[in-house]
Amino acid sequence: MDKFDIVIAGGGTAGCACAYIAAKLGLKVLLVEKNSFLGGTITSSLVIPAMKSSNNAINTEFYNTLYNELFKIGGAITYQDGNIGWFNPELTKIILDKMLTDVGVEIYFESNLKEIDNKLLSYIVTIEDNNKSFFPKTLLTRIDTKYVVDATGDAKICEKLNCEFLEKKLQPTNLRFIMSGINIPEFSQWIMEFDKDRNVTTSCEINGNIYLSTAYTWDSNANWALKPLFKQAIADGVITESDSNYFQIFSVAGTPDSIAFNCPRLVNSTKNPYIEGRAAILRLSNFCKRYLKGFEKAYISAIANSLGVRVSNRVKGKYVYTAEDLRSGKKFKNPVVISNYPIDVHSNKKDSSTLEKVYQEYQLPIESLIVNDNLFVIGRCISADFEAQAALRIIPSCFSMGEGLAKYIAKNNN
Repeated sequence: MDKFDIVIAGGGTAGCACAYIAAKLGLKVLLVEKNSFLGGTITSSLVIPAMKSSNNAINTEFYNTLYNELFKIGGAITYQDGNIGWFNPELTKIILDKMLTDVGVEIYFESNLKEIDNKLLSYIVTIEDNNKSFFPKTLLTRIDTKYVVDATGDAKICEKLNCEFLEKKLQPTNLRFIMSGINIPEFSQWIMEFDKDRNVTTSCEINGNIYLSTAYTWDSNANWALKPLFKQAIADGVITESDSNYFQIFSVAGTPDSIAFNCPRLVNSTKNPYIEGRAAILRLSNFCKRYLKGFEKAYISAIANSLGVRVSNRVKGKYVYTAEDLRSGKKFKNPVVISNYPIDVHSNKKDSSTLEKVYQEYQLPIESLIVNDNLFVIGRCISADFEAQAALRIIPSCFSMGEGLAKYIAKNNN
């Protein structure tokens, strides 16, 4: 039976950071990923760019290394606001493979932790290989490990172990997509003239390419420049009112003609969100081609493999971090995250979403990642209340959680 110091379930943002740092610190690490590639929200859900966090963030070695490695191959830029999280999702897959294998992380792709048996101070986990014909291991592989980290996003491992969960509250999901074939210089010139609000619409030139961002929502609390175009498109039958609920776009690092969409936000209750989402994507692409300058020859070049999930299960850990802790900037002995990202709660109703600015930095303690002495949770399913989680779920914070946990385990490993 193979033996590892740590088995991490989930090769997304938090899981990759944890695996990379743990291996660098000398632990024998196994990373188990359900997909055929790493990166989670960045690569599978096309969540780009990563949102900007505090300049005083901690546990940033993994994030900075990822940026530097992507930058070398043209897969990352630093935007004009100092945000280094503008990544190319396809190139991120390649760099994550390289980073983790370079430090000795063993990776099982297309696999899941099927069974977990707690044997005193260690776990026996059974790995299910969903594509056994391509991998030199049996369908079920038993692994002995001292530590298990649930980085699945939905706390799938904690569910198997019958852990206690916090009250379940949800936010709407997204199904993101990318359009290519866009005349970016033409669109940039047009949108910068059309929308003078630089808190909403920005553009800059980096390495000879133009990068930009703009947004619109159906909420009435802002004077959105794009509002008349969305109203006209609804009247013309090009999109539905639901399609107009949230619209946010960003350029993609290393591509001179592509834009990533942080939408559609799926506000209708449905048993088939992927079907609903893909139909909305087609309508939104037609909207862009008809009403936005520079999109006339554009086409859909990618649709996310996975929904962008903001919150699902939240585990009750050693410490439940609260919105009051966050708002007060409460200090902790062993913080793993320092951030100032706002409390960002999306709603499926008009004028009901909130983006609550935080006026001081806050800290997330290691205790919110600890379920017991050898079971940990990182990513969006951490031990935090609903509002606090809505601020902590962003990619840079998940990177910091993973890295901070790896350092904690390495320090306390006997």
